[in-house]
This record gives sequence, structure tokens and C-alpha cells, in this order.
Amino acid sequence: MVPRLRIRSVNDAPPRPQGKYVLYWMIAARRTRWNFALERAVEWCRELDRPLLVLEALRCGYRWASDRFHRFVIDGMRDNARALAGTGVLYHPYLEPEEGAGKGLLEALADGAAVVVTDEFPSFFLPRMVAAAGGKLPVRLEAVDGNGLLPLAAADKAYARAYDFRRFLQRELPPHLLEMPRPDPLAGARLPSRERLPAGIAGRWPRASEALLEGGGDGLAELPIDHDVAPVDYRGGAAEGERVVERFLDERLPRYAEGRNHPDEPVSSGLSPYLHFGHVSVHQVLAALAEREDWTPDRLAHRADGKRTGWWGMGAAAESFLDELVTWREVGYNFSARRDDYHRYGSLPDWALDTLEAHAADERPHLYRRAGFERAATHDEIWNAAQRQLLAEGRIHNYLRMLWGKKILHWTASPRRALELMIELNNKYAVDGRNPNSYSGIFWVLGRYDRAWGPERPVFGKVRYMSSRNTRRKLKLGAYLERWGEPA
Repeated sequence: MVPRLRIRSVNDAPPRPQGKYVLYWMIAARRTRWNFALERAVEWCRELDRPLLVLEALRCGYRWASDRFHRFVIDGMRDNARALAGTGVLYHPYLEPEEGAGKGLLEALADGAAVVVTDEFPSFFLPRMVAAAGGKLPVRLEAVDGNGLLPLAAADKAYARAYDFRRFLQRELPPHLLEMPRPDPLAGARLPSRERLPAGIAGRWPRASEALLEGGGDGLAELPIDHDVAPVDYRGGAAEGERVVERFLDERLPRYAEGRNHPDEPVSSGLSPYLHFGHVSVHQVLAALAEREDWTPDRLAHRADGKRTGWWGMGAAAESFLDELVTWREVGYNFSARRDDYHRYGSLPDWALDTLEAHAADERPHLYRRAGFERAATHDEIWNAAQRQLLAEGRIHNYLRMLWGKKILHWTASPRRALELMIELNNKYAVDGRNPNSYSGIFWVLGRYDRAWGPERPVFGKVRYMSSRNTRRKLKLGAYLERWGEPA
């Protein structure tokens, strides 16, 4: 059964046993495997002896909507359509053709539902959307948390330091590792089947065309989204996400601990976009890693000292990766879930606010406006290369992403404006943007999860300083700069 700690009642409406189906409104865990929300919907289907209807919709009016993000999500819809074909589950992928056209679809489907299940996600517009739906629907709406290994509800505060959150994880995580989602929630379910949508739904809100799901046609060009942000050259979806997991574990993990900071070393996992859109589950990644490490939870160390290594009982490379996948990823989800202002300047720790404001009027060595940053038109070769990678690939090498942010702070008129620019550029171009973890990275630049550093410097004050000169000295960058350097 899905752990109760992962289930939240969004409204006070009861289930309706007379409803004709259970509705799973898929908004964040966009996959059919390793999915607590889908598993919860199946539990309701069994209890009520009702078929399952899955709605996966994609709005066009959200901020930063573009060909890049639409294509990645639609790839996932394609995989979900294939996975659910022939299962008896009715799957309805809907693409809004114009802003507001999808209004009323959820309510229309919920009108015939016995219960509605959706995904918990603590960022972007999704929390507001789910809360609004809970106030409108006349039937029980549950939000199910499949975001991390640790349930969001397990922590009762937002952690200000990764070290403290790591200690908390080491104390609290072990029992939750015994409550993994089912790899295939539909296996052996034997649910009643449903073949058609309720009357009138398909005509007003038609299913996405097969041509668009498969990547053909000019469907994206007809949508009112940003066509200047083009799709990336790697595909989205659960099938591709699983291949990325396998490639990383088979080919890259052995060199991860030593090579992850070097842009010339192809050892990064590449998983962040798939985790962000829910095409891959963190539980799924842990299970695949555990199989290769011949690991079981009884190898966990019986201590909670906050140290980065030695707790999991795995090899050095695996432990280094898990600290990123679990500690650093989930501390961002914790902050987003516990702080409504997670994306605002005032959420920085007091020491960072004080020092940044004390140096807000300092003279900057260079000043750039948004257009200069966006076009990668600064004086700095490394920064420009990182920005070009973001524009083309929708991602920046992990280490250079930190430098990218530090230099925006250094070359912008104020720290508040620097934050606005980082959020705008990241969320417009990064496939994994608009995510708790990406906000963690942006706010780390300004002091979140960090401590005061000396010596105190102009512009930065006591916030950690990074320079391109030291980056060039410490890292292997030749191949990276050759690829992403100034075009000939």
C-alpha cells in the first residue's frame, strides 16, 4: 500500500462510490512505472471496483511555455500512451490549443469520478493549481507525494544547511527505504476496463494526435508558445529516461567521484530533466543502483553525523552520486514544500541578506543587461560557453552552473536584479528549470545552504566568491571550450 505519509487530502469532499471510474490527474509524475500516485489510484479502483481513467494535460499559458518544454513533455505522453495501450486503462493526453481552452476539462471528468488522485509537487504553478482544483471539485481529491526517497511530510521545517538536512536524512530515511513504489502498479491489478470518455469530452477536448505524439507534423508551430526556444536534441519520456539511467550506471558512474567537476569528463548523470518532468523516479534510480552495488538497506551505517560518505554502505562513486541525488536534490524539495517564498529574495538567510545589501552599491567590474547575458556576449570565455550550452542543450555542466550564477551576481547592478536574471534565464532555457532543485542552485549562488566566507569582497561581501581564472586553473576545460566557445 502507498504510505499514508505520502497521501494528502486536498479537500474535504468524500469519495463517491456511485462514480463510474477513478480519475488519475497526472501532472508531475508523468510515468506509468515506480509511481506512488498511479499506485494509489489503482488501490481506489480495487476498493471501489471501478476502472481507471488517466488524464495527462499540457497547458500552453504557463510562464516560459516553449517548443523545448512542450516537446519534452509530449515525448513522455507518447511513452505513456504506448505503456497503457491494451491495459484496460483509458488514457487521455490533452494539449491545450490556445490559452484557456482546457478550462473545465478536469471538472467535467471529475463529475463522473468516484475519487480523483493527482501528484504532489512543491514548485512552480502546480501547488496553486491543485489547491484551486480542490476548492472546485465535488469529489475527494488526493495529492500523492512521489518526489523523493523521503516523504515531504516527514520533515516539519525547512532546513537551512545541507549538513543539517543530511543528518536528518540519516536519522529518518531508513524506514522509508522499505516502502518503495511498485515498479509496475498495474501488474496483476485486473481492473475493470473503460473504453470511452464520458459523452461530450472528446469533442470539446480532443486527444492529442498520434502525429504530434510521435514528433511529426507542425503541431507545435500552431500553438501560442515561444517558438524561439527550440527543442533540445535529446528526447524526453520514460523510455529514454530509463536508457539514460542505464547508460550512467554502466558507463559513467565508475568515474563519477573523480570526474564530476570536470567539464571535459562525460560522467554527469544527465538525469535532471527526466526527474524534473517525472519521467524517471528517484526510487527507480536507487533500485537500479542498488542492484549493481548488490546493496540492501541493512548496509546503512547506524549513525547520523552528517558526513557525505560512508553512510550508505556503497562504493565511493555511488555514495558521491547519492549525495547529489538525495541530499542536495531533496533539501531543495524540503525548502520549497515548507516555504512559500522559496523563489523570493527575502528567503535568503539573514547573514546573506545583510552582506549583499551592505555591498549592493559597490562598483561592478563589468555591467551587462539581460540581452548581453542571454546572447552570451560578455567578456568572459568560460561564462559565454556555459550560456551557449544552456541555449542549445537546455543544461549547463554542474560546476559551471555555479560559476555562471556567481558571475551574474558580479556583473549585475544589484543582487535582486541578479536573482531575477538567473531565474529568468534558467527557467526559460533549462529543461530542468522551474524545479525546487534548480531554485536551490540559483539561491546557493546568493548564500542559501552556505555559510559566510572571508575575506570580505566587493559586491559579494561574505558570500562565497568564484572566479573564471581559478576555474580554468582547477578544471579540465579544453574540449568544453572548443565545443561551446566563440563560433568561427
